[in-house]
Amino acid sequence: MAFSSKPKLACEISADRVLAGRLADSGSMLEACSSRELAPGSVVPDLIENNLRQPAPVFESIRETLGAVAGRSRDVIAILPDAAVRVALLDFDALPAKPFEAESVVRFRLKKSLPFDVEKAKVSYHPQPSSSGVRVVAAVALTSVIEDYEAAFREAGYSPGVILPSMLAALGAANADRPTLVVKVDARTTSIAILDKHELLLFRTLENTRGVTISGEQLAEEVYPSVVFFQDTYHLNIEQIFVAGLPESGGAGPALGAQTGAEVHELVASSQLGASVGTAPRWRMAGVVGALVS
Repeated sequence: MAFSSKPKLACEISADRVLAGRLADSGSMLEACSSRELAPGSVVPDLIENNLRQPAPVFESIRETLGAVAGRSRDVIAILPDAAVRVALLDFDALPAKPFEAESVVRFRLKKSLPFDVEKAKVSYHPQPSSSGVRVVAAVALTSVIEDYEAAFREAGYSPGVILPSMLAALGAANADRPTLVVKVDARTTSIAILDKHELLLFRTLENTRGVTISGEQLAEEVYPSVVFFQDTYHLNIEQIFVAGLPESGGAGPALGAQTGAEVHELVASSQLGASVGTAPRWRMAGVVGALVS
């Protein structure tokens, strides 16, 4: 399903919360935000198992959260937990011109790296030029997992025509015109992306057993191998860092800045939310903001 124009609503389902926002007509900020907490165990993000363990409360939370911001709109960008979707960067000399053939090639490359049958999965990919040919950003998830989330939105009365994993959605909020590290933490994962000139060069999702209680020093330690790999591979230094998913008091900035010498910012700026934030925690809004302002 595709829309002639991108929806102005986005809604993220995470392990502990549903968050939603509506884009202002200016296209640069949200004019309304909303969030609802989920009972523990309602959503258990996973690549293989059923994610929606208590569907009825999830439906109701989506209905309430979107209902507070949607107005008459029903088309929505659905944002899924990073632990439910595998994102991979694949390098090719070239891709076939026909989309069906190109997707077959991407699926073949993904096949050996997945813990499930790629033929039972939905695959989305975006090619970008690279020095050696074409680099493909591929997102893949089990069809059954995607369909459960889609059904939740439809049950709540909305049409999820665009579906994104949270970290890829959040990258839309980053101005990555120079070597940029983006780090996003949630209850189960730490996602790391490095971009330069708006091209994605590195992407990793790591298991995070500490959740949002992770310290700045611990986060810097997790990120460090990716930074070293980037520097050794591309002979560039990180010049700016964006952090999402941690409270402002998280203390990640000093540790990450000391490690790289780069300036550290929150991924979601106050200007992107204005007075619209309400009860939605700004530090949790990166996926919704990035999906809408990109």
